[in-house]
Amino acid sequence: MKLNLSGIILFVKDVEKLKSFYINNFNLELKEEISSEWVLLKAGQCEIGLHKTGSQYLTDIDKSEKDESNTKMVFDIDEDIYLMREKLLSKNVILGEIKTWDGFDYRVCDGEDPEGNVFQLRVKK
Repeated sequence: MKLNLSGIILFVKDVEKLKSFYINNFNLELKEEISSEWVLLKAGQCEIGLHKTGSQYLTDIDKSEKDESNTKMVFDIDEDIYLMREKLLSKNVILGEIKTWDGFDYRVCDGEDPEGNVFQLRVKK
């Protein structure tokens, strides 16, 4: 059996906010949309769906409380990771330091979207 990951769906609190975040910061293409309920974004060979979380799962969380995520989306980039990191930091995007390891052919930088979903920028050394 051969599997090909064609998409991932994130259940989110604010579809519009995350749509703007991914389009404005990563230039993802908007493929389809149901206003404030559903967005489908094209990210290379994969699609990212942003689906409004059902009201039964929403809670009033203190803004200072950080959401936990067990998923990390990895974006391969084709530009200087140091420059891209600086550009995103200037837009107040939460990003860690750029890391690399012996025997690993990439430079990586982890970040978070406005709802705490983790992403990684990755570029070949």
